[in-house]
Amino acid sequence: MAALTLQSAIQGAPDSTAVIVPSRPLALSVTYKELVSEVASFQQKLAAIGIAQGSPVSIATVNSYEFIVSFLAASWQRAIAAPLNPAYKQAEFEFYIEDVKSAIVLVPRGAYQSASPAVKAAQRFNAAIAECYWDAAKKEVALDVKELGQLQGKPGQPVLKPEPEDIALVLHTSGTTSRPKVVPLSHRNLTRTMQNIQQTYQLTAADRTMLVMPLFHVHGLLCGLLAPLYSGGSVVVPTKFSASDFWRDFVTHKANWYTAVPTIHQILLKNPTPNPLPPIRFIRSCSSPLSPTVFHALEETYKAPVLEAYAMTEAAHQMTSNPLPSVGKRKPGTVGVGQGVEVVILDDAGKPVPQGREGEICIRGANVTRGYLNNPEANRAAFTADGYFRTGDQGRKDEDGYVVITGRIKELINKGGEKISPIELDNVLTRHPAVSEAVSFAVPDDMYGQDIGVAVVLKPGHRLRDDELKAWVADKLAKFKVPKKVYFTDVMPKTATGKIQRRIVAEAMQKQEGRSKL
Repeated sequence: MAALTLQSAIQGAPDSTAVIVPSRPLALSVTYKELVSEVASFQQKLAAIGIAQGSPVSIATVNSYEFIVSFLAASWQRAIAAPLNPAYKQAEFEFYIEDVKSAIVLVPRGAYQSASPAVKAAQRFNAAIAECYWDAAKKEVALDVKELGQLQGKPGQPVLKPEPEDIALVLHTSGTTSRPKVVPLSHRNLTRTMQNIQQTYQLTAADRTMLVMPLFHVHGLLCGLLAPLYSGGSVVVPTKFSASDFWRDFVTHKANWYTAVPTIHQILLKNPTPNPLPPIRFIRSCSSPLSPTVFHALEETYKAPVLEAYAMTEAAHQMTSNPLPSVGKRKPGTVGVGQGVEVVILDDAGKPVPQGREGEICIRGANVTRGYLNNPEANRAAFTADGYFRTGDQGRKDEDGYVVITGRIKELINKGGEKISPIELDNVLTRHPAVSEAVSFAVPDDMYGQDIGVAVVLKPGHRLRDDELKAWVADKLAKFKVPKKVYFTDVMPKTATGKIQRRIVAEAMQKQEGRSKL
């Protein structure tokens, strides 16, 4: 398969719709011809202020047309796009801006005058600052430079053409066990994932997705945006996910699929179902485990196949997925089979295990990063001698070769030598009629070393005691899997992308317990 760059991968017909932004007074609808022209124009603006090959361009804006244009323009200029969560606090912006050595930070209109956290962080590290926004009067994406910072006095650069091995994007891992690591992803990595996603879901120019995942995350960026553009299809891009607006925009703009985390699926299920139902070709779920209960509720409610996938930042997003009904069977509780990616299950020594046996899920493919930036120790630990990337996830392949994830290796609950999968517990707990969300994790225990804690969000109007829930679990699972502690909470702690991290939940629940004892 020929190596592409993001510049050469935008393949839509010139007059067909590429992007729709529904949240303005009037929806902004952009054709492929207009998108390509706008990106080229913005690339020229970046080049004129000194953005060159390898210049990190931090983008701290919400999902928007200006985000899309600035991201693509940076990559076309052989620069490195470094999207940031616009909701970060100043200290968080400072960490990421310093870590990638940002040449420029793009912020929304008005951010400079209000001295937003991103602006203050950029000033501290002498990065250039520019407001980036859609100028409706001029019908263009503006690059309003407020401070040149380190670009001061730097000559304008020629407009460049990217190469497949150029780094197009850098993102950080979530850093659940150590300092966040920098993941560089090349044009080759990104375009291979775009191709894989297009082939998995048979995306065509007739498809239009509703993009609800943030674009500072590979889920939204690769599957929600770039794969549809590679397929010649179109993308509806609200500035943020809103359950009350989702179906209205989905129907109005004739979307026919969407991809999201389980949290968003559950929020939608709690809201009114559109009547009549729009035709939905498929619903994709990724980035955290989807319980079989939610899987079946989605298929029953929306009359569409639900395809659970498995992805990581280091793999430029997608690694495996359940197939479309026309291709193969969907198996709740699995994340499907490798999609343009080689997937193996290895033991601690790096040797393949027999089918059905558990081990570490490892991958190899053209979409996988070549290694973390400036972190040889992490790279030694992350890659096998044969070039497989160690995901850190424990799992197995079932009789059909479908991957079943049983937990993060470092998140497995080791109760006196009995290793317990928190995902298995989560799936059982969410089957209780009173439980809306449940997350299992290890808690310290004097006798066993670790025991089981669970955080539970109840459905509105329901009551449940911890002894009642424990008895219910005891009826479903072996005695050693019954939780020792049950923490009831109104809101489950989540990351900015709606992803649940067990470590964060465990810390929050135990802090809550500590305060209650004071």
